[in-house]
Amino acid sequence: MGTRNRGQAFVMIVVVIAVVGCVAVALASIGVRMAHRAQAQSAADAAALAGADGGRTAAARIANSNGASLIAYDIEAESDGVTVIVVVEVGGERATSRASTGSDMRDATQSDH
Repeated sequence: MGTRNRGQAFVMIVVVIAVVGCVAVALASIGVRMAHRAQAQSAADAAALAGADGGRTAAARIANSNGASLIAYDIEAESDGVTVIVVVEVGGERATSRASTGSDMRDATQSDH
């Protein structure tokens, strides 16, 4: 009877190891997505600021230098300047940010955090 119990223990250990492995893979995946999201938001903020001052080319260059791709660039004329809205992507995660050259700088940069 002792041999039978050892066989059951071995199966349980294998199952526990498999479950722990699956949980570890899932947590690693979540961590990578969170890192991509943070990188995308930083790149979007920088690209929006660069785009407000230097246009689409500057926004794309800054996005690329931050490891992101510029997905969308929109410029809205205002009475005292422009507002730029950019969307960037890093590793499948997208982020949006806006920046303004207007005189009211209290809301100059707004992110979608």
